[in-house]
Amino acid sequence: MTRIRSTSGKVLIGLLLALSLFAYAADSPSDTGHLNLIEVKDSINPGTEEFIRYAIGRSEEDSAECLVILLDTPGGLMTSMRGIVQAILNASVPVVVYVYPSGAQAASAGVLITVAGDVAAMAPGTNIGAAHPVTGSGGDVPSTMNEKVVNDMLAFSRSVAAQRGRNAEWLEKAVKESVSATAEEAFRLNVVDFVVDDIPALVKKLNGWEIERKGQRKALRTEGVEQRWLQPGLQHKVLRGISNPNIAYILLMIGLAGLYFELSQPGVVVPGVIGGISLILALYALQTLPVNYAGILFILLAVLFFILEIKMISHGLLSFAGVLSLTLGSIMLFRSPGSTMHLALSVLIPTVATVSAFFITVATLAFNAQRRKPQTGAEVMIGLIGEAATDLSPQGKVFVYGELWNAEAEGFVGAGEKVEVVSVNNLKLKVKRISVR
Repeated sequence: MTRIRSTSGKVLIGLLLALSLFAYAADSPSDTGHLNLIEVKDSINPGTEEFIRYAIGRSEEDSAECLVILLDTPGGLMTSMRGIVQAILNASVPVVVYVYPSGAQAASAGVLITVAGDVAAMAPGTNIGAAHPVTGSGGDVPSTMNEKVVNDMLAFSRSVAAQRGRNAEWLEKAVKESVSATAEEAFRLNVVDFVVDDIPALVKKLNGWEIERKGQRKALRTEGVEQRWLQPGLQHKVLRGISNPNIAYILLMIGLAGLYFELSQPGVVVPGVIGGISLILALYALQTLPVNYAGILFILLAVLFFILEIKMISHGLLSFAGVLSLTLGSIMLFRSPGSTMHLALSVLIPTVATVSAFFITVATLAFNAQRRKPQTGAEVMIGLIGEAATDLSPQGKVFVYGELWNAEAEGFVGAGEKVEVVSVNNLKLKVKRISVR
């Protein structure tokens, strides 16, 4: 009997252990792995850079098989492009850049982002190229800086091409001559690794694809794995929306104008609220952009001049100085060493004109309000003309402003004579006789 009980106990324990292992296996995540995907269908700006860095970090944390970037971009800021390329080259997770869907492009800054990927692919009907540096408004870089910027881009493209085994000669032509290529041409020229129709075909093609990372080769395992889409959070959406230099500049102007109006006309509230929100958004965007602080100082100096215009008579000189400072600050705002970016004239000129007119109008209204004679209170009585209701010798009563007042005169004033109010003290008027000829 004892032996039977012992055997039964062992069987029961074995069954419990088997059930526990089965339950653990059922609750545990599948060991088939996963890959992450993001879509970048935007210009290359600080918001885009922030999102891609976030996606790379997230993929490293959850040990994704690889990160797939679906790219469709007309280009963007060189500084953001460099940040993205740096993040891709230094990522511990393999990064696949796929120019997708058909009709998409990887132009300008998108060229180097594509070739920086561990795997570069394109969909049929897409194109890549035209990486010659241009200004933020799309114009040519000034000749004084053009050679420096182009040479820097050439060296950067050669470095990326060498690290990824791409066609450095074609990349140099894309930078110097703005050449472009179709998907098929890019594959034939060894700019990208292959051309595939869609995402399922891409995943199938990547399965078993070997990449070299820090001297070691690794084969990707993508077939049958879970595909997880990473979406931008609110922070990334906001930053992507306002990180355009022109939008950041307009937000800065709205913020300064709103706060200026609130300070000059206290109690209105709404302009101050709008100005405060706009200014915070502008500062958030400016911290990611190559800002020239001399431009910021000129803009703040312009606001100071407009404020002083309220306090003192300058016959328009302070307003002129404010407009001049605002113009210089706007021109210099995004001009920093090595940067090709500046505000578009189509944005700069109307904004400076509108904001300057606003500042001058508010300053004029505030100045006139300070000089205007009071309409309420005791001060409004001073200078009014009335009539003595009784003899003033020197005290009596006068009729002023439709009311009867206690008054004290400078000398004798007979009843019925005209008087002028000189001062008011505790509801008692001090008056003087007006000589009538």
